[in-house]
Amino acid sequence: MSKQKLSLQEQLLKSGLVSTAQAKTAKTNKHKQVQQQRKNNVVVNDDAKELAQQARAEQLARDIELNQQRQQQELKKQLLAQVKQLIEQNKLARDEDGVAYRFTDDNKVKTLYVAETMRVQLISGQLAIVKSGKSYEVVTADIAKKISERDAGSVLVHNEPAASVVLADDPYAGYAVPDDLMW
Repeated sequence: MSKQKLSLQEQLLKSGLVSTAQAKTAKTNKHKQVQQQRKNNVVVNDDAKELAQQARAEQLARDIELNQQRQQQELKKQLLAQVKQLIEQNKLARDEDGVAYRFTDDNKVKTLYVAETMRVQLISGQLAIVKSGKSYEVVTADIAKKISERDAGSVLVHNEPAASVVLADDPYAGYAVPDDLMW
């Protein structure tokens, strides 16, 4: 025995919620309304249809915004992974028994022990200090530029080589400013 799907009108009649007369009048009213619309070329505003379309448009806009946020988060994760990889592959060995080099990180003075030659290179801008998680590493200036392109907050110390500008009437032009002051 095959089950037939009954229309809503047949289901209502079978359950006894409407009478056959009520069903016929509803059917004729609907038929008259459709005929009148065709005859007059009148478009009936269907509020439910408009609300459904508006809800679909709003949902689509939310989905697009969420998708963009996910893409930005994924891009940020990729850039942070690239920064971590650059630091791990290019970090220079430090001398723990060397000279203390002090710098700031989040308004706190931090100390990193490096060899004297590394300290001079840090001051001159040939080397840079970057933050890798909770530790600090020393990398070359080229690598520091690549890291700062991806995440500028990771590069803590990268001194730019200063071009010496000498004014003609500078009374202290003959005196050099020492770079090796320890603090």
